Amino acid sequence: MVTMDKLVALSRNRGIIFAGSELYGGLANTWDYGPIGVELKNNIKHLWWVRFVQAQPLVVGLDSSILLNPQVWEASGHVGGFSDPLIDCRQCKNRFRADNMIEDFFAQKGDAREIAGLSDDELRGIIDEENIPCPGCGGHNFTPIRKFNLMFQTYQGVTDENATPIYLRPETAQGIFLNFRTISRAARLTPPFGVGQIGKSFRNEITPGNFIFRTREFEQMELEFFCPGEEADHWYDYWRKECMDFLLELGVKNESLRMRPHSQEELSHYSVATSDIEYLFPFGWGEVWGIANRTDYDLKAHMSFSGKDLTAMDPVTNEKYIPYVIEPSVGVERLLLMFLADAYDEEDLEDGSTRVVLRFHPLLAPVKIGVLPLSKKLTAQAEELFRKLAPLYNAELDDRGSIGKRYRRFDEIGTPYCVTVDFQTEEDGCVTVRDRDTMEQVRLPISELESFFAEKFRP
Repeated sequence: MVTMDKLVALSRNRGIIFAGSELYGGLANTWDYGPIGVELKNNIKHLWWVRFVQAQPLVVGLDSSILLNPQVWEASGHVGGFSDPLIDCRQCKNRFRADNMIEDFFAQKGDAREIAGLSDDELRGIIDEENIPCPGCGGHNFTPIRKFNLMFQTYQGVTDENATPIYLRPETAQGIFLNFRTISRAARLTPPFGVGQIGKSFRNEITPGNFIFRTREFEQMELEFFCPGEEADHWYDYWRKECMDFLLELGVKNESLRMRPHSQEELSHYSVATSDIEYLFPFGWGEVWGIANRTDYDLKAHMSFSGKDLTAMDPVTNEKYIPYVIEPSVGVERLLLMFLADAYDEEDLEDGSTRVVLRFHPLLAPVKIGVLPLSKKLTAQAEELFRKLAPLYNAELDDRGSIGKRYRRFDEIGTPYCVTVDFQTEEDGCVTVRDRDTMEQVRLPISELESFFAEKFRP
């Protein structure tokens, strides 16, 4: 059975994810993606981009800047309202989000109590009435709840005296809204059309945790789809289905996924409908993808603050209107953690040992093909084969250790196929191809490998 401890250990040992700044004692909740992790991350981003941008006739791409004019965040409501309810334990000095602390307390009791939309006073009332203990020390001596702004603030300027406060963006969406008019004109598009973007965002979360599930620095894959208001329901349903199909087609177990619509109390002030695709992680159900009908809130707010026209024109009636926005938004790290947890498997073998294997979909697999010489004497031949395969697939050559241990290592990083060069290869021009999932082996001519793998890794 998969646990978070097993995923963390495997990630460290196999070069998937490392703790950040470990050489200097670390920096809480920062993570580095190792040789295997960065390939997995890039595969996720590439597959998302192909599905949600390149393959969509109404969607184009963008890469907007991380640093934006501070007025952007005033217009979007982040400066005044983007905050979490903070509570401190006076005994152990730990800091928590009050709403998360309450939710975790009731979840342990099997009670899915709804607390979305409650005021700070109401949250504090629940903590006192239920006598909820500190998750750190078990005590009951808390400070009052305070608001904690989630945006990282920095400064722009040559000298301290002339420095202007600016923020690291907490989401990538605003860069798309700012470019709505420019993209519409440059790409000759009128709604309905969408803009997709992949980029870093930063949130000064109070209680990050569960490995990479919630971090202060993360990468978002967001799509803002602009459409007439009367078409919003249609596109909301369309993108909900596209997002769910994307996960299912990449092999995520159907029973581990659910689409959960938000209640009226949960909805953000700008949304009339939001659904979360949730995955059953080892720690419980967690959001991996949010799809929201943001109405015309965003463009209307930026029109008001900037004084610029962000309307669209109906091509039939020539009437101007402010488009609605449907937003499917997902974090790369959360998808990576979901794919990692979903692929993890332990298999008891006949010899009494246990095989750990990541059963990634072939398109997700960080390393597609392992090239293994049976003996170091055959390394030169294996290198020649590697050079043929490497331009086509992410392949890796490994000539260290026994062949059995090398197979196990490739199983643990999710490599779908291993190709073994043996002493007979020079005579018959054939190699042995081993399947990760079945462990079955088939002998094939080297000349047929390209067509064999082209079929196996077909999108």
